Amino acid sequence: MLFDAQTSFHFNNVFPSGLSQKPTVEIPPLTEGREATLTCTAPGLCSGSAPEFLWTWSGAGGSISGNITTLTDRLNAIANRYSSTLTFNPSAEHHGTNITCTVWLTDDRTTEETVTLNVSYVKDLKITGETTVKEHETLNLTCSIDSFPPSRITWIKLSDLFLQNGTETVVQNDTSAELLNETETSQQEDGDKNSLIISDVTAGDSGQYICNAEHLDQTLTKEINVTVKYRRNPQMAGSTAVNDGDVLNLTCSADSFPPSLIIWTKLGFNTTLQTDSGSASLVIPNVTAEDSGQYVCTAVYLDSAATEYADVTVTYIHKSSGCELRSDVLTCVCISEGFPLPTIKWPTLNSHTEYSIMTTVSNHTVNSTVTLSLKTEGNTTVECVSGNENGELKKTLPVEKKLSGKEDPSIQEVVSLEVIVAFLIGVLLSAIISF
Repeated sequence: MLFDAQTSFHFNNVFPSGLSQKPTVEIPPLTEGREATLTCTAPGLCSGSAPEFLWTWSGAGGSISGNITTLTDRLNAIANRYSSTLTFNPSAEHHGTNITCTVWLTDDRTTEETVTLNVSYVKDLKITGETTVKEHETLNLTCSIDSFPPSRITWIKLSDLFLQNGTETVVQNDTSAELLNETETSQQEDGDKNSLIISDVTAGDSGQYICNAEHLDQTLTKEINVTVKYRRNPQMAGSTAVNDGDVLNLTCSADSFPPSLIIWTKLGFNTTLQTDSGSASLVIPNVTAEDSGQYVCTAVYLDSAATEYADVTVTYIHKSSGCELRSDVLTCVCISEGFPLPTIKWPTLNSHTEYSIMTTVSNHTVNSTVTLSLKTEGNTTVECVSGNENGELKKTLPVEKKLSGKEDPSIQEVVSLEVIVAFLIGVLLSAIISF
């Protein structure tokens, strides 16, 4: 409705000359959404007809609509006090609005009073800024709220989540939530705004942040998740030195966000051995000498890649190892390759007192030769044991028996043939002499 009285009244007044006094406007505490009543009381005391009241507003605020009532307070038989009330529902838009109460007297003299409305209100929290940043960049978030009186805004980083009955429960106390202060971050407060600025962010700055706004007797909160993109170089786990027949198990992982793609390959081969996200294991059961070599772990992260190399060495005993028996002399050769450099032992020599051992080393290869005399006939078993810090390998060496040169059957056949020829020649000569 319109805030003016359309009816004119005639009265005799007892206003001071010149109407130097102004109406009195009473404003109760105004809160958004709670009905309030403004009261405008005419100055002085009147006898006769009531004055006319008019309520008007100005400023950037929204329009005001409500109920207007004119009240008469009879003080005695000739003196009355007149007032007008305006009842409305204040809102945030009314904050800062100028309200004017004008009083008209019967002789067209007027007086007025203007007051400014202060409405307590609070709107929703807003957080602006990029929540995903790259490592070493600057995180800049602004938490703001429209309110009166101004709210106190603070930032909190949630550091712990406690599990209760299988669900995540956020516990905000001294151990789980830390109030960000000037020593850790830069907070720039400006009225109803507070900017959280972290320069040179790291992976540890990722997490959940909470903006709190304290307004009068209530607290408003808004949560936001901050993600820092980062990448660490790939890391290897597992032993690169294994024994023949064992299992090679290497794990390559790269700590990053978003997760890197891990790719296993072998240098010199175009075949991809294993791929996975974040971490990938290369497993080769029952390794052989052919599995030795350099393996490559490549971590592909966004538009870049990083590599790590693993030199795999399989400790094994060469197939060329073996023994040769000539007459009563046994010669055995055992060749082993591995890393760290293996050693070679001959357990079967414990039962012999006379023998000799010769050992040569080349790169990661050990060549051990043992020579001993055998005085007894029968089957002979020779065992070669190669070992390093990764374990031991045992192999029974085959024994190849060979005859000595004087016992060579071909030589014996030639000797016999010469004897037969000589015998026949002798018989023939005897017969000629007899004739």
